[in-house]
Amino acid sequence: MTSTYLNYKLISRDITKNLSEKASEKANSREIKYYSDHISEIKSVDDFIGNARIFNFAMQAFGLDDMAYAKGFMRKILAGPPDANGMRLVDRIQDARFREFANAFDFQTHGANTTQRAEARQAPIDSYVRQKLESDAGQQDEGTRLALYFKRQAGTIRSAFGILADKALAEVVRTALGLPPEMAMSNLDAQAALINRKLDIASFKDTEKLDKFIKRFTIMWDQKNDTASTPTLSLFGGSDSGFDTGLLLKLQSIRLGGH
Repeated sequence: MTSTYLNYKLISRDITKNLSEKASEKANSREIKYYSDHISEIKSVDDFIGNARIFNFAMQAFGLDDMAYAKGFMRKILAGPPDANGMRLVDRIQDARFREFANAFDFQTHGANTTQRAEARQAPIDSYVRQKLESDAGQQDEGTRLALYFKRQAGTIRSAFGILADKALAEVVRTALGLPPEMAMSNLDAQAALINRKLDIASFKDTEKLDKFIKRFTIMWDQKNDTASTPTLSLFGGSDSGFDTGLLLKLQSIRLGGH
């Protein structure tokens, strides 16, 4: 059985070639072409959310496909008014995926020109292909998918709460640090404090230290899992448990509403 670390290295060492091959697959190329051909027709948040195929493509691209049903919430992410302190809903959310999504489709700032920008045209396509590559890797070994995802997202992590807001990131950190699964049931402040004691989040900006951390995760993952077992899909999109709305509410002390 191939180790998770070897699977991860085989994919990541020639990532450009692997991404190109993934983009050329028939199903993927069809969705990419539709998005590329029609994104310029989107001029507003209403247009964006109203075009299910475009909207769902974008949600998949940012790893938010398990939230595609929550159109009211996503509308607030994109167009919600600031509070008395000038903070928008997206500014209060720890999960970096929402910030990246809102930045790409910032109709409040750029208006009808939003979809003419590279952030809304090419970046989502690149992210979509990367998501597909990681997802397919997870069909063989979920640990490989987690490692690839962590490598991609590490630079966006701002705090321990940012880790806890994302089930996949939290799984990688708990596994690498040898923390028991029961930790996820404990008080959030206590979880964050423990992560801060055991982990220097700033070290992820150092490529060598990040790679060592990912290698440590893959070794620990293989020790506690049968890598040939069924993938743990609930850590990502494609399962209604992939996004922990309850956890987000606890982290942000906000109400969803408008699903």
